[in-house]
Amino acid sequence: MASARPDVPRIRIREINDAPVAPERDYVLYWMTAARRLVHSFALDRAVGLALELGKPLLVFEPLRLGYPHASDRMHAFILQGMAENAEAAKRRGVAYFPYVESDTDADKGLLAALGSHAAAVVTDDHPGIFYPHLIQAGGRALDVRLEAVDGIGLLPMAVPATDLRRAYDFRRLLQRELPEHLHDRPLADPLALLSDGPKASVPKAILESWPRASAALLRAETSALAALPIDHDVPAVAGRVGGTTAGMQSFDRFRKEGLATYGERRNDILDEANTSRLSPYLHFGHVGTHQVFDALLEGLDWSPADVAKTAKGAREGWWNLPAGIEAFLDQVVTWRELGFNFNRYRDDADRFSSLPGWAKDSLAQHAEDEREHVYTRRQFEAATTHDPLWNAAQRELVETGSIHNYLRMLWGKKILHWSKSPQDAAKTMIYLNDRYGLDGRDPNSYSGIFWVLGRYDRAWGPERPIFGKIRYMTSDSTRRKMNVKPYLERYGKGTEPSATLF
Repeated sequence: MASARPDVPRIRIREINDAPVAPERDYVLYWMTAARRLVHSFALDRAVGLALELGKPLLVFEPLRLGYPHASDRMHAFILQGMAENAEAAKRRGVAYFPYVESDTDADKGLLAALGSHAAAVVTDDHPGIFYPHLIQAGGRALDVRLEAVDGIGLLPMAVPATDLRRAYDFRRLLQRELPEHLHDRPLADPLALLSDGPKASVPKAILESWPRASAALLRAETSALAALPIDHDVPAVAGRVGGTTAGMQSFDRFRKEGLATYGERRNDILDEANTSRLSPYLHFGHVGTHQVFDALLEGLDWSPADVAKTAKGAREGWWNLPAGIEAFLDQVVTWRELGFNFNRYRDDADRFSSLPGWAKDSLAQHAEDEREHVYTRRQFEAATTHDPLWNAAQRELVETGSIHNYLRMLWGKKILHWSKSPQDAAKTMIYLNDRYGLDGRDPNSYSGIFWVLGRYDRAWGPERPIFGKIRYMTSDSTRRKMNVKPYLERYGKGTEPSATLF
């Protein structure tokens, strides 16, 4: 077995329980939950490192449960496609991989403990959002061996900020002050290569009899296999959108070659897909990691962490000392993405109206009874049957493709606020629609975007308006003046076009 071991920064490792390491047992278990990839992963590095240290083989366990919010053919297929790729990658490296897909609710009960009873140690992915904090703590209680959770979410370790930060400017200043010392820390591109000459793990026969491996048909996300699962079959997989690390990096490579240089100026072009990375679903499911993207951005550039600016002014541009398109993209994938995770780490209400800043809640409350010319139900929003063809087109894009162009997503949310019975109803509608149909739904970034619509990370704006109060205002009319929406309407709006003045 190779002697070199991955070096995972201690600040990224949390011990979840007080149980000891059990070096006499059979393998080190990597419980893959949020970082669903076998490359560029600090959690996998830690598991590989422990296997090397203890002289044990590694078992990679990747489960897919039924009980996650809005489980559907769309979400399952995307995850399963990534699992199929992981199975092939592990096979090539000669590392044991155990894919498990629940067929009935709570069928996985006891599985982690059973696998853990043969493990010298267990490593999992740290994640502050959705159901992961509960899942990690429950795992720690179920295991009689040490469980470690490893943070591989962003360039800045989540433990660095001591509290949640309320503005992107504040978080950007903190990044610029604290990030340089962490930029040298990178996960390995291919950690499984370190185990190629070592012993191989196997799943105990008794465990496989109770919890069989996912079938080949399931890993291919075949329609008939998905149909047998008790999930939402009314939200189909997105045609032409494939999950997995390879597909994610292919999408990013296309963007890097065709759209990155002009990203700052052209990212709001609603029809030119080359201007957006389309990475958010792959980041959400952990098929791609931020460090992996960062390394790809730097490919071919003569740059090192020593090149960043020595001052932390919180400016959007100039600190990285990189081309403008790269800096604009990094502000999205580092500043804004990691700001959302920072909120989730310190708050448990990221998806609730109560999380809004006081000024926003006060302003929305003052205008809660304002007369609304249009009020739609959730079902009407979901069916894209409002009076506004541009909004309807954005909703159809979400339903058909699992995403909305970033600029139109902001408009989509603002008009839900405008046309809902109350701002609380608007928040619930946005969360429901995005979580049900969006491939990047249920993510800290999704909730950042939804609640930005209602004032999070923003400031009070004037003039004060009916319904919106001091919340930033957007209209379809202003969007139409900024860009040519006709081709977009022809694609997603059935050829319709908004009138010159909708509101």
